[in-house]
Amino acid sequence: MNILAFPTAAPRFAPIPRHTKEHLRVLFVAKHVFWQGGLHHEDGNHAPYHREIRHALERIGINLSLADNYEALFADPACGFVFPLLNRGGFMNSEMLLPLLCTRLAIPFLGASPILRGLSDDKHLTKLEAQARGVPTAPWAIYRRGAPVREAICPMVERMVIKPNASSASWGVRDAGDWAGVLNAVSEIHAEGHDALVEPFLEGSDVEVPVILAGGSPAIMPMMLFEQNDPAHLRTYEEKRDLVDRADKYRLTPFDDPQWAPVIRDYTARMASAFHPFDYGRFEFRLDARSGQLMFLEVNLNCNLWSEKVFGRSAALMGWSHDVLIETILCESLRRQNLVREQQVLAA
Repeated sequence: MNILAFPTAAPRFAPIPRHTKEHLRVLFVAKHVFWQGGLHHEDGNHAPYHREIRHALERIGINLSLADNYEALFADPACGFVFPLLNRGGFMNSEMLLPLLCTRLAIPFLGASPILRGLSDDKHLTKLEAQARGVPTAPWAIYRRGAPVREAICPMVERMVIKPNASSASWGVRDAGDWAGVLNAVSEIHAEGHDALVEPFLEGSDVEVPVILAGGSPAIMPMMLFEQNDPAHLRTYEEKRDLVDRADKYRLTPFDDPQWAPVIRDYTARMASAFHPFDYGRFEFRLDARSGQLMFLEVNLNCNLWSEKVFGRSAALMGWSHDVLIETILCESLRRQNLVREQQVLAA
């Protein structure tokens, strides 16, 4: 089994050559690309996040066009590259749609291929990858829509977590203390059009590992910790989208624990090997320092790049501005897909 070797040095800024900025037309697709207000009543901080990325691309000097729907790629959008942030369409496997549309039109795009995006979005398949690579993950059961919902395969403990098998930001997450509660939650998720994944609730805090390309190879940025005041608290979609006050529940801090950071680095390398090549991604682990339990949770290959979230805070620890982060991610993707050459980047 091939395992990536992360470089020990911090990633370096990769500037996009001026000629590329001027002549490569980039289509930025995001649900709230035209948003002018504050928090969205349903999507919360995703609206200002999309606006922030648009403004960053404009400041960088990208030759930009804008769209807020999938239809923009139903026919040739007259661009040479796509920056896709429209990834949650409200239907199953929507994570793959924009990359598939780009692939159909033979337009290069930021991020992993459709099949890798689909793999990373399927929590069940991702946990199978973790098992195969010797990365600890909690026991689980997958209940696909239309298949039998059998109690015998459920790893029942005192408290269970039930979630859509393909979702992000804790959307649709529930908990239950018995099989009746699990069955009800699974039925609700199926009725919403999704498969359901069931696993034991894990106490602790989340270690977030941001990974980007650096010189063509994946590199780890500084790890971050969502440190929870109450390790038994189940984080919600409303909290993650800033739709409710979460100030007294958890905080985002740098993580460089000498005992656990090397272990997490190794596990991240094992998991990143399964998804390479990708341009950026966040690998998540649940750490209970009191019991010494560390478990892999999931990977997100189209994760939040907002300045107030993991990637933005991690970049600041390296001395990068948010614009530098976005330009580097974009430049490395262009280089990976041979739209710019190494010599051009070095000369920029």
